Amino acid sequence: MSSFPPMIAATDVSPPPETFNFAQHLLGCNIERETKAAFIDDLGSLSYGELDQRVRRVAAGLHSLGIKREERVLLLMHDCNDWPVSFLGAMYAGVVPVAINTLLTADDYVYMLEHSLAQAVLVSGALLPALTAAMTKSDHEVQKVIVSRPLGPLHPAAMEFEAFLQSNQPSVKPATTKADDPGFWLYSSGSTGYPKGTVHSHANPYWTAELYGKAVLGLTEKDVCFSAAKLFFAYGLGNALSFPLSVGATTILMAERPTPEAVFKRWKGQVGGQRPTVFFGAPTGFAGMLASSALPDINELALRLASSAGEALPAALGLRFSAHFGIELIDGIGSTELLHIYLSNRPGQVRYGTTGWPVKGYVVELRDDENRLVHDGEIGDLYIHGPSSALMYWGNRDKTRETFQGDWTKSGDKYAREADGCYTYCGRSDDMIKVSGIYVSPFEVEAVLAQHPAVLEAAVVGLVDPDGLTKTKAFVVRKAEAQVSEDELKSFVKDRLAPYKYPRLIEFLEDLPKTATGKIQRFKLRQYPATSRSQ
Repeated sequence: MSSFPPMIAATDVSPPPETFNFAQHLLGCNIERETKAAFIDDLGSLSYGELDQRVRRVAAGLHSLGIKREERVLLLMHDCNDWPVSFLGAMYAGVVPVAINTLLTADDYVYMLEHSLAQAVLVSGALLPALTAAMTKSDHEVQKVIVSRPLGPLHPAAMEFEAFLQSNQPSVKPATTKADDPGFWLYSSGSTGYPKGTVHSHANPYWTAELYGKAVLGLTEKDVCFSAAKLFFAYGLGNALSFPLSVGATTILMAERPTPEAVFKRWKGQVGGQRPTVFFGAPTGFAGMLASSALPDINELALRLASSAGEALPAALGLRFSAHFGIELIDGIGSTELLHIYLSNRPGQVRYGTTGWPVKGYVVELRDDENRLVHDGEIGDLYIHGPSSALMYWGNRDKTRETFQGDWTKSGDKYAREADGCYTYCGRSDDMIKVSGIYVSPFEVEAVLAQHPAVLEAAVVGLVDPDGLTKTKAFVVRKAEAQVSEDELKSFVKDRLAPYKYPRLIEFLEDLPKTATGKIQRFKLRQYPATSRSQ
């Protein structure tokens, strides 16, 4: 059984005071930057001085609606300047913003309305129809709907965001919240079943900004940050709000989907006039960019660094990105439960094909099924011990106990550690495949398949054959007009991995099933038969 270190692992960062309001903290960090751009969206710029005033007006407005401390408000907005104003305004008031995915259905929003018991909703005009459909279906009554950038006339129960702000004088005093008080919720992606309402404290984003944004990425007020991951993701919230505001940097926000063309326009400064110095994305997005005919040269850009998370970064992809742009692509792993990245490569210390080393301030352990530490080179379940762990899953005691185990958080990921302390991703706990008593990492096989010039994407799962034995099956998406056979791919894997790891079955698909957040839905692939079938 492992030892349990003190709650905060070794770090030079001072903890926040006991009385701590994260929104007040960020505003206070930037008092001297009144005229500097805090956010630039598709329609214009928002200075730090304007951010301060608008955050306080939202806080006053929520109070005027009679919304009380720790009651929830839904935040259903595309990334724009009104998003951070709303999020921080709620926190400033001691109200709990619940940031939700803009890509979901009305039925999903029904669940979130009823689960959170939200007293109000701040919503983008383009998303109002989905919200209205959800409110019609739901038994839960919302006091007020505040609409950012409406597309047409509003229902009497709704109010335009700008009018809501201007009808209230800025609050002078923030809510006297504690560092451990509930600050905001994020919902997990919910690839199986209903999503879990993950409750974070006011202190948690402080820790991620200090331990990762500053200490690992080295962000400063000179940086311009741009995240393809949206603000409602834990990853995007740090990238585009907590991190840049903690150092006085500028953030570019983009409402549209992060297609390669849309990203490149911002990289070149064609929207908002500023070119980002740090970009945050995910491997699927980087693969699409590198395959684009519009891929820019580094001399057109101001990028000094790029970050990758959300899924493991294949070594070949990281090397191709660095070779083209001449900058490092820093891969790490985080989670909704830990809020941001706790295990990462770092500038000047990048080992592509691995997730790197523990972020200072976090301790990680790998354990077997009996909760014993595994040896280096062996695969184990990843547990994390650090200051940014969520308080709970709201209204879900069983899942809370399963994930948050004392000082430790069980990630659900499988990893192996090398002798020098570097960690390599081996898949999700429920994705690992045991063939003839030996674990096979699906990610390891997928990474090799992705190296084949004809393969665009690949996902590997374990399927049970008629004899009750588990067989590995690969689902492969070929590049446009590329041809490769099942036997060719099997031989390709056998030549690069231990023979027992090659996929016994291969099926070619036009697309892999994915969640709204872009993660592969392996549970759907497991519903396929354990046979080969090509398209």
